[in-house]
Amino acid sequence: MKKVGFVSTRLAGTDGVSLETYKWYQVLERNGYECFFFAGELDTPPERSFLEPKAHFAAPEVQKIDKACFGKTTRHLSVSAKIQEIKDYLKSRLYEFCGKFNIDLLIPENALAIPMNIPLGIAITEMVAETGIPTIAHHHDFCWERKRFLINAVQDYLQRSFPPNLRSIRHVVINSEASRQLSYRRGISNVVIPNVFDFAIPPSPSTAVKSLREELGFEDEDLFVLQPTRVVPRKWVERAVELVSLMNLKKPRLVVSHATGDEGDLYAQRILEYAERIGVEVIYIGDKIGAARCFKTNTHKKYTIDDAYESADLVTYPSGFEGFGNAFLEAMYFKKAIVVNRYSIFVEDIEPCGFEVIPFEGFVTSEIVHRIESFLRPGHLSQAVDKNYELGKQYFSYEVLEKKLLPLVEAFDS
Repeated sequence: MKKVGFVSTRLAGTDGVSLETYKWYQVLERNGYECFFFAGELDTPPERSFLEPKAHFAAPEVQKIDKACFGKTTRHLSVSAKIQEIKDYLKSRLYEFCGKFNIDLLIPENALAIPMNIPLGIAITEMVAETGIPTIAHHHDFCWERKRFLINAVQDYLQRSFPPNLRSIRHVVINSEASRQLSYRRGISNVVIPNVFDFAIPPSPSTAVKSLREELGFEDEDLFVLQPTRVVPRKWVERAVELVSLMNLKKPRLVVSHATGDEGDLYAQRILEYAERIGVEVIYIGDKIGAARCFKTNTHKKYTIDDAYESADLVTYPSGFEGFGNAFLEAMYFKKAIVVNRYSIFVEDIEPCGFEVIPFEGFVTSEIVHRIESFLRPGHLSQAVDKNYELGKQYFSYEVLEKKLLPLVEAFDS
C-alpha cells in the first residue's frame, strides 16, 4: 500500500486542515509513500493533483445547498435532487482520481466530519462502501461543534456520512473531547492524533526581522505583541487588545498576522473600533505575510509567518475555542512567550504536558500583566522557552505523528 489519496474541499493556504494535511503528507512521503490530492482548490504539486471545482465548499451550487439546508428543518424535493446530482458527479470524479493515480489508501481531510460540502461527503461514503478501499478519515471538527449546523434539514445525510461508520474506515480525531463525542454520538471507535510540528528541525534565523519591525514602526525597545490567528469571533481578539491596553506600553500596539478568512470583515472592523476606544493600535499585516511550511510557500509576499514569529516578543492566544491549537505549537517552536486563554482542549490535551505559559481564565487583568513582566525577564524567559521546545519535541513532533499514523496505515496490509 504505497499510493495515498488525500481528499478535501480545499488544500490550499494556511487553514488548519491544509496545514495538518501537509504535515501528514511530509511524514508519509519520508516513509516511502506517494501522495496525491483531490479538492476544489489545490496548492499541491500539479503532477499529483486532481482539481475538481465542485468539491469546494464555495462552489455556487454547493453554497445554494448550504443555504437551503441549514437554519431550517425541512428541505424541498428539488434540493434533495440537486444533492444527489452533484453527489453522483463527484463520485464519478473520485473514481477517476483513484484510477488515474492507482490510489491504495484514501485519507479524507475533514470532508467526512463537517458538512461544508454535503454532496462530497456522501460521494466519498458511497465510493468507500462500493469499493471497500482502505480509508483513514481525518476529522478536525464535527457538525455538532458548530452552532450554525445544529438546526438543519439534512439530519439523514449527517447521520449517514458525517462521519460514516463503515468497515474499511479508520477514524482519527485531533483531541480527546472529539474522541469521546464521536464514540458517544455515533458509536465509532477512533484514534487521537494531535496536531504536530517538525521540532526536529529548529527554525532558521530570519533575515527579515529588522525590516519587518521597521516597516511597522517598531523601535528596538518597543514590545512587539503578535496575535497569530485569523480575525474571527471565536479567536476572542478583544482579549488581546485589552491585554495590550493594560500593559502601559509607550506605543500600545497589537499586530495581527492573518486575514479574516471566509467569515467576513465585520468582526475585524469591530476590533479596530474597540481598540481605538481603549487606546490600542491594531495592525493587520495579513496582506504582507505569506505562507510557510505548507504546500505552496510564500511566493509573492515580502514576509512569511515565520518572520512575524521571529519578530515578536510576546504571542497572544486568547481563543474561546480551538480544535487543537496550531498557533500554540508555533509559539513553542519559535521559542516565544505566550499568553493563552485556558480553552477546553488546551486544559485537557496540552496543559498537562507541562508547558510554561502565561494562562488566563476568560478575561485579562492587571495581575496577568505582572506575570508577563516576570515571565519576560531574560533569565527566566530563555529557560522557559527552551523547556517548552523540548516538550513540544516530546509530545507534538513529526516523530509522534509517525508512531501513531504509520501503524494505522500498515494495519491495512496485514
